Parts: sequence; C-alpha cells; structure tokens
Amino acid sequence: MYLIWMAIYTATFVASLYALIEALRTPASAFEIMDKQNKRLWVILTGAATGVSLLAVLTGTGFLVIMGLVATLIFLLDVRPAVKGSQGGRNNGPYGPW
Repeated sequence: MYLIWMAIYTATFVASLYALIEALRTPASAFEIMDKQNKRLWVILTGAATGVSLLAVLTGTGFLVIMGLVATLIFLLDVRPAVKGSQGGRNNGPYGPW
C-alpha cells in the first residue's frame, strides 16, 4: 500500500511542477484577458501544491496533497487551455492555425 501512495504523491508532484512552470511561463496579460484571476494567484497556488506534494514524496505522508491536486487540476484543465488560446500565433503552422 505504501508504494501505491508514493506513486500517487510522485505523480501529483510531477503534475504540480508542470503546472507551476506553465504558470510562470504564461504572460500575466493572458490571465487577465481570459478572466482567470491573475498570474500571481496561480503561481502561488501551483507553487504551494508543488511544495506540499514534494513534502509528501520526501516524508511519505501527505494529508494536504488532495488540495494541491485539486488546484493543479483546475489550472491544467481549465486555466491553461484558456490562457494558451488567448495568446494566438503560438500554435500557428506555416499555413495558419493547426
């Protein structure tokens, strides 16, 4: 059972770290354009989720990991697609948008 929880904690850490990197890379104006709070809030939430999940991986216990996972999933499934769509031109191929 311990290995299953460690796999969950590790997967949560990887997803949270990815969300944090994406939040840092996204311009602040994209969050405001799509009315998705602001960049500072999402960097704080995803950073806290990354920290909590890293702590869970290192110690083997994590009762706050679920809250961090919820914040990570909201960012990755709702906020990130919206702000990426607002940037325009990033997903353009040689003949127009993909």
